[in-house]
Amino acid sequence: MLNALTALSQGTRLVYSRGLRRYVFLPILANLLVYAGMLSYVLSHFGGWLDGWMAMVPGWLDWLSWLIWPLFVISLVVIVFFTFTLVTHLIAAPFYGFLAEKVEIEVTGRAPLDDRGLVRTALDALGRELVKLGYILPRMLVLFVISWIPVINLMAPVLWAAFSAWTMAITYLDYPMDNNKVSFADMRRRLATRRWPTLTYGGWVMLITWVPLANLFLLPGAVAAAVLMWDRHYRDLTAVTASR
Repeated sequence: MLNALTALSQGTRLVYSRGLRRYVFLPILANLLVYAGMLSYVLSHFGGWLDGWMAMVPGWLDWLSWLIWPLFVISLVVIVFFTFTLVTHLIAAPFYGFLAEKVEIEVTGRAPLDDRGLVRTALDALGRELVKLGYILPRMLVLFVISWIPVINLMAPVLWAAFSAWTMAITYLDYPMDNNKVSFADMRRRLATRRWPTLTYGGWVMLITWVPLANLFLLPGAVAAAVLMWDRHYRDLTAVTASR
């Protein structure tokens, strides 16, 4: 059975092979521009955000400041990571959907079920990203609120890590599923059915996104890995999900 790490390794080699590497340059360029802009903004505001959070800690918890401060730092970094990820994927979604299509043809020898055409597919990819945002943002808001509540926020980094893995899985595995006319609700059911492959894949992709600059070149490999995971783990789950 194909595991997530093997899929990412194979996917990265695949997208930089002779037949596919020409499809990765545009998403890399788009991500690079967003990366540079957001990094500049975050570095200029990070200290002020952190000072504001620490000012909200009640006096009776001063003795825990040695623990609360790093937890706030971790939570703030994760929130910044989520914001960056959402923005970059919104911009790169049409490119990633197209890349996923080319990878599926290369890997399986057959085209996805999608027959909408290039322009319609690109527009629908943006719409699909908005659907993802509608799912992710309310849950992200709940975690954000938890991160501000003294004592309870001690669990925030763990919750953010688990949610990040799930979100990364949804974000990337949706590209081949959308190309094969799998609805967003059906996609989530399939991912939940294979929870361990889903979370391990999402966890590895989350770690990749944390590698500065290198992540710009590794994320196209995550798209190819999503196609491999789709073909091995989720394609044949139609009957299972339909019965739920």
